[in-house]
Amino acid sequence: MADETALFRMEGISKRYGGVHALEKAELNVHAGRVHAILGENGAGKSTLIKVMSGVVAPDEGRMFLDGQPISFADPASANRAGIVCIFQELSLIPDLSVADNIIASNPPTRFGLIDRKEQRRLAEEALAKAGGEDIHPRARVGDLPLSRQQIVEIAKALARKPRVLILDEATSALTASDVTKVMAVLKRLRSEGMALLYISHRMHEIAELADECTVFRNGRNVESYEQGTKTDNEVVEMMIGREYRHVFPEKTPLPPSDKPPALEVRNLSWFNKLNNVSLDVRAGEVVGLGGLDGQGQRDLLLALFGVLRGVTGEILIDGRPVTVKNPRHARSGEVGMALIPEDRKTEGLMLPMSVMQNLSFAALGQLSTFGVIDRAAEKKRIDEMIRLLAVRTASTDIPVSALSGGNQQKVVIAKWLMISPKIILLNDPTRGIDVGTKQEIYQLLRKLSDEGAAIILYSTDYDELIGCCDRVMVMYDGEIKTTLAGNEITEHALVGSALNIGTEEREAGAKPGVGA
Repeated sequence: MADETALFRMEGISKRYGGVHALEKAELNVHAGRVHAILGENGAGKSTLIKVMSGVVAPDEGRMFLDGQPISFADPASANRAGIVCIFQELSLIPDLSVADNIIASNPPTRFGLIDRKEQRRLAEEALAKAGGEDIHPRARVGDLPLSRQQIVEIAKALARKPRVLILDEATSALTASDVTKVMAVLKRLRSEGMALLYISHRMHEIAELADECTVFRNGRNVESYEQGTKTDNEVVEMMIGREYRHVFPEKTPLPPSDKPPALEVRNLSWFNKLNNVSLDVRAGEVVGLGGLDGQGQRDLLLALFGVLRGVTGEILIDGRPVTVKNPRHARSGEVGMALIPEDRKTEGLMLPMSVMQNLSFAALGQLSTFGVIDRAAEKKRIDEMIRLLAVRTASTDIPVSALSGGNQQKVVIAKWLMISPKIILLNDPTRGIDVGTKQEIYQLLRKLSDEGAAIILYSTDYDELIGCCDRVMVMYDGEIKTTLAGNEITEHALVGSALNIGTEEREAGAKPGVGA
């Protein structure tokens, strides 16, 4: 329903791609001085909605209004000039340029026909301060920054354009907990200054803290808009997925006694000043979590195990046999049988212009080939099995993987590595930025794989995920495993206390120290 008081509104917006209705008669009212959250599963139409709003794509039907006047955008630049700026989930930064160059790239200040570097730096510092990134140096090379700091630069870049409507698409998904707190404070201040914010996130606690109003989308349509706080989480999730919401985590299966050696054992693993004498073990059929504040060595540990890093010391044993993992190719070989699901599916997990089929078969080409010739029948059979197993929603395996929703892209990343039938699966924050329905499917899959004998290490920044999925959680601090929690010891209180490296009631009540700590 049209709201004449809205700063920006959409009426009857439809967008089709072939026979697929990405949006169908969508309605939206965005008000100045309010945060409007958009909720929905991956593929619900959220991404298409904001692409229409920001001038990336043109709608097939419908109208848009700004300040009550009809408006349309030929491209993102015209949307930016109108004051509508979008921060997409995929970063738009140029890694080889400085922070300041990236932030002021669209309209750099000039003097005598040249870029005024002094003014550029001042503007960049001002934008960084607004985004909570005062500690980021404007001259730093963006490619040298960790992903969480790059996300802060992306937000600063948007704020430098002085938006009236700021759209944030999973803008906190790559941030550390401390950075999220800063960004939340920034967004609340922008709201108080009269800016309209459109906020897309799968993190329900962020929606609860920040949003004034919410709209749920499903299958390209807006299902309902409501004032934040008037619906329970379960009611919201049921609107999103269109069915009754079941308990999200599958039941844990107790490990039977076994005298076999662990599927994976690590002894005194070290890497410069990032990892310090890390020792752990994972049994076949077990899901072991890595917890702790972001940046405490969890990602480095996964990369070290997978043979990515150079200069790693210590010992790795597979089924009791010492193994030197030379490189990722060796890691995924039959001798080791390891797979790594990376953190960033866009840059590390997928080849976006290539087809779904090519992405799925890439890791397993060696197993599907004889004397360099691919067995196409075996390839198709294995790919069909993976698509059924992970319920990948795709019109065809021949379309580019970039055409899939974020959740289905993540399923392809996982399926690609399951093609090699790994014995050990390493997961680096695998559900970041995907919807609750897809998360539930991935949790069920992890438990199924562990029940079939896979040894799984799961690093997650989501405490609920560690509690619900893991048989044990090893909490890292400053490159070391400080605490191991098991069974009923895995609580949010214990995880937070261990992450901060302080004593907790749970630890004093019997939480075990980390192996080798």
